[in-house]
Amino acid sequence: MFSARSIAIGAVLTLSATAASAHHSFAMFDNAKEVTLEGTVKEFQWTNPHTWTQVVVKGADGKAVEWSIEGGSPNGLKRSGWTKKAMNPGDKVVMVIHPLKDGTAGGSFVRTTVNGQPLGRNDRAPAAEEYK
Repeated sequence: MFSARSIAIGAVLTLSATAASAHHSFAMFDNAKEVTLEGTVKEFQWTNPHTWTQVVVKGADGKAVEWSIEGGSPNGLKRSGWTKKAMNPGDKVVMVIHPLKDGTAGGSFVRTTVNGQPLGRNDRAPAAEEYK
């Protein structure tokens, strides 16, 4: 027969493995490359385990392109000075990201300026005029 201790240990190991497998890799992002986006916030999602920002950017052809940018955890961003109201629909942003390797409109957040002001404790927030 199984003892209560064996069952408890098995349950803890099962739950630990499930939690560890739930966290995904950042292998889909090209961390050697930085892309600067200048656009308008469509939506900012302050959610665990990672925040998401939907940014509408004018493409090379002049058409609007929606980018999905994955950010850090709300807890980590809060320690850096962010709040859930840090970005709002309609805000103008200049956002530096690590793009997706497959070339689709998405990436991993690096740093940003919102309405001309650096957000959080950035090393060097981007200014729109730097990238023209």
